[in-house]
Amino acid sequence: MHVLTVLDHPQPASFSAAVAEKFNAGAETAGHTTELADLHAEGFDPRWTRADIAADSGAPVPQDILAEQTRINRADAICMVFPLFWWGMPAMTKGWVDRVWSWGWAYDQLNDPEASLQRPRTGVLLVPAGARSTEIRELGHHAALETAWMSGTFGYFGFTQRQLKLLCGSKGSEARRAALLEDAWQTGHSLVPPAPPRTAG
Repeated sequence: MHVLTVLDHPQPASFSAAVAEKFNAGAETAGHTTELADLHAEGFDPRWTRADIAADSGAPVPQDILAEQTRINRADAICMVFPLFWWGMPAMTKGWVDRVWSWGWAYDQLNDPEASLQRPRTGVLLVPAGARSTEIRELGHHAALETAWMSGTFGYFGFTQRQLKLLCGSKGSEARRAALLEDAWQTGHSLVPPAPPRTAG
């Protein structure tokens, strides 16, 4: 498969960047090709604008969005790496989702509200988080993220295989950090191909 990894972190030496690197290394070891979209390094503009709205009605699609959609078109699997911010996505990731996965290209919500216009892909979220993993599960935050992202957003992306991993405690110890990076490598190495799309009826 060809794998697109989308990284959102302004610091090149961040744990998130290390996670993206390890994930891609694992995928490459399994025989996949990889591509990194480093949103901060590339200067992606996350602001949803009038030009984006106009494109929904037939105006030209902004060039930066066409470039992102072209990258997505090449991909059989997409991994998104971003730190958990206030129990959600940081602004750069959210803007990438809002602008790139646009109405009429990713979904239409008219003929079939739950269907994606995209071909089936494998989707992975690797999300570093500061809270303890037991706390996240006990308080219901993990389930809430599963509902919002796995059952919601990424269905419109055509992700027929979906996996969310919260990488908790990277600052706890060097051993913990190493274990989380090994998990990222294994996730890339064990990627599965997309499942067939669901059929109506």
